[in-house]
Amino acid sequence: MPEICPRCGLPKELCVCEEIAKEEQKIKIYVTKRRFGKLMTIIEGFDASVIDLKELAKKLKDICACGGTVKDNTIELQGDHRKKVAEILVKMGFSKDSIEIR
Repeated sequence: MPEICPRCGLPKELCVCEEIAKEEQKIKIYVTKRRFGKLMTIIEGFDASVIDLKELAKKLKDICACGGTVKDNTIELQGDHRKKVAEILVKMGFSKDSIEIR
């Protein structure tokens, strides 16, 4: 007997909750300076109850070839990766209109 998703009522294999949540996110991508003049790309605006931030951060770090972490429902990547991260998020299914780059 397959497990049933409590949100959409479909079996876990057919669950569409994450795809729907990707369309509804308002994502902000910006760069800040940290200690010793190092740049950090900050990605915020995710709903952590629906999207697995640790898994998403791991994929972004692998593709961007950089270090990073997840803190307070934001993803922090070492270096300036604004344009690359926006392209990756669109390929992963996030709406291009919901991504704001500063």
